[in-house]
Amino acid sequence: MKITAVSLSGVGLVSRPGLVARLPHFVTLMKPRVMALAVFTALVGLMIAPTRLDPLLGSIAILAIAAGAGAAGVLNMWYDADIDAVMTRTAGRPIPRAAVSRAEALIFGVALAAGAVAVLALAVNLTAAALLAFTIFFYVVVYTMWLKRSTPQNIVIGGAAGALPPMIGWAAATGDVGLEPLILFLIIFLWTPPHFWSLSLNRADEYARAGVPMLPVVAGRIETTRQILIYSILLFPVSLLPWALGFAGAIYGAAAAVCGATFVALAVQLAKSKAFYRRPAHRLFAFSIFYLFLLFTALLAGNGANRWSLMVSAQNAPPSVASIDAPVSIAGSKSTKPDGV
Repeated sequence: MKITAVSLSGVGLVSRPGLVARLPHFVTLMKPRVMALAVFTALVGLMIAPTRLDPLLGSIAILAIAAGAGAAGVLNMWYDADIDAVMTRTAGRPIPRAAVSRAEALIFGVALAAGAVAVLALAVNLTAAALLAFTIFFYVVVYTMWLKRSTPQNIVIGGAAGALPPMIGWAAATGDVGLEPLILFLIIFLWTPPHFWSLSLNRADEYARAGVPMLPVVAGRIETTRQILIYSILLFPVSLLPWALGFAGAIYGAAAAVCGATFVALAVQLAKSKAFYRRPAHRLFAFSIFYLFLLFTALLAGNGANRWSLMVSAQNAPPSVASIDAPVSIAGSKSTKPDGV
């Protein structure tokens, strides 16, 4: 009888509060802050797409993307529970604290992922659903299970998962992928290494203790700050491409120029900081979050609002003036895609 009690406790059926009482812990497993960023960039991808999506379907798409991002976070915490337990930054997460068992996290994550992909496929389209499924797979299997513990380039390659949400949002609206979301993907892809390495610089001892070969652990501070500077410089011209190619307006162009120059300046400051690098690293990390949020907000404000107003005008105009069967694409040419999903 004693053995049975111990076994049940091991899977979370004994000595834990009820499911409702532990609901906040399951929400924490979904990494709400990371999920919010993914949802926001997906929303921008959906809003700037040249095809109108029914508001109800758009809401369903965003909720499905949110659930998929949350599922990836749950499965990441499920697999990384051993690492989380020895790092100060993550020791308070639900699984290391035994608030949620690993078995419960696995079941919750798989169910959430399957539900999100299925809803997106049935309610919106298969392209968006396939991209969401691939994103979850890439983040959980390729990054979490393989790259994170095997190479200092883990965050570079694995960063592709975090860069995919704008493409999913675009695909939800159009049914395919165009040049515009690919550029947004590239912006986030190049942004991820300086963002995460600036954080890991101040956590290098924790990653070393956990056996995770992050770049500061393997290559040291000097090489890490050099790589941060290289990626920051590469990011600057790429961030201007939406404006240069004409699918973002002056608001976005100005925001990208000012924020990009600031990003590079902070990276230069970090590279020159030598032994006193902790504060400049934290400053760059904090600004990187603001940078991405402002960049996508400017894109949405200067482009998405105009796109939706143009589509509404086209829908209400007489056939001789505008046709909703031939919407104007962002690049200025006529789209061959039908209006709607």
